[in-house]
Amino acid sequence: MARKSVLEELGYNITTAVNGQEALELFSRGVFDLVITDYKMPKMNGIELIKSVRALAADVPIILISGYAEALGMTESNTGADAVIAKSANEVAHLVRSVNRLMRHATPKKPPASHSARTKAKRHGSG
Repeated sequence: MARKSVLEELGYNITTAVNGQEALELFSRGVFDLVITDYKMPKMNGIELIKSVRALAADVPIILISGYAEALGMTESNTGADAVIAKSANEVAHLVRSVNRLMRHATPKKPPASHSARTKAKRHGSG
């Protein structure tokens, strides 16, 4: 779980799920600032999860990671994700950059006195 460890070292709180259905249940019961999902998961694939999450919270940033991203031509526009990352040797670096970029854009601008850090991320599945 290199992805989880790296994000936790950067200060993000991570909640994991073993499949898409569990991820959707966790998401519907909690508040998450970001969703990271794999494409290939038991019970529900990543694109199905993205559609379900968007129905609950249209503006939550979502990152899709897949070993099939290039082969299946997965892009932000055809998956509904805010970022699509192909599994590769550089995957963790791409993930960190995408998480930092999306969290920076997702955090509302507030005066310093009322600023609260929103640093939760969520990763689903593996593979």
